[in-house]
Amino acid sequence: MSDSKGYESPGIAGSGAIATGLAAVSTTTADTILLARSEASAWRAEEKVVAACAKIEGAEPSRLRVTTDPTDLAHCDVIVEAIVEELEPKAELIKTLSISCPDADLGTTTSSLGIGDIAGAAGVPKLFGFHVFNPVPRMALVEVCIPDGAESARERAMAWCAALGKTAVEVPDQAGFVVNRLLFPYLFDAVRMLERTGMEPGEIDTCMKLGAAYVMGPLALLDFVGLDVAEAIGDALYADSNDQAHKPPGLIVEMIGEAKLGRKSGAGFYSYD
Repeated sequence: MSDSKGYESPGIAGSGAIATGLAAVSTTTADTILLARSEASAWRAEEKVVAACAKIEGAEPSRLRVTTDPTDLAHCDVIVEAIVEELEPKAELIKTLSISCPDADLGTTTSSLGIGDIAGAAGVPKLFGFHVFNPVPRMALVEVCIPDGAESARERAMAWCAALGKTAVEVPDQAGFVVNRLLFPYLFDAVRMLERTGMEPGEIDTCMKLGAAYVMGPLALLDFVGLDVAEAIGDALYADSNDQAHKPPGLIVEMIGEAKLGRKSGAGFYSYD
């Protein structure tokens, strides 16, 4: 195993934006295998990775292999789970991977669940957190969480981040780590201000972009994240902290009920054609 790269045979389990973005970046350093749930999702995931590779210096689509069989990842030295932000599906997949790939370091891209909670549910004590941010090719940070029992992965995980051109910060095992723990109270407060004042979403976002030099306003960011994803993150944070600031606002819950999920559904705080 190369000290400079950290990992030489990475696997990514998932087919969404985070999984395909991480897989595309991973092809800059090594042959990478992506595990999808079905043939249809495998086909879509491969298209997404190839498209992402075209925008990443050094990325090479020919280094990608997509499969639906977990045993095809048996040779991997690391496998990072990157599926829906729910405890049971993550734990089930990680348990499967631990059986199919007993020699691999196992990581998860969870953005709001405790690593210890996932590891406990999966029965896999050596799980580590590898929280990349969307869009993965452009975002420089990786929150790396190394709980008790997973210390053997620390050096390799940190080296892999460097090889991928990312900045790694080791964070404690708390729901939301650092970024989401601090970010979501701000995002949710913007929604509460919208409800309380009757301001337009664009007015609130303009204030924060021009007054605080944020690249994106809070309501546009929620649309980008997805309101259903934001609700799941908020629920996990609130369950951990019991802090009202982490509880998803009623307007978000209402909008989800109306299938207004943000950019991916065509409507959220803004309309998208």
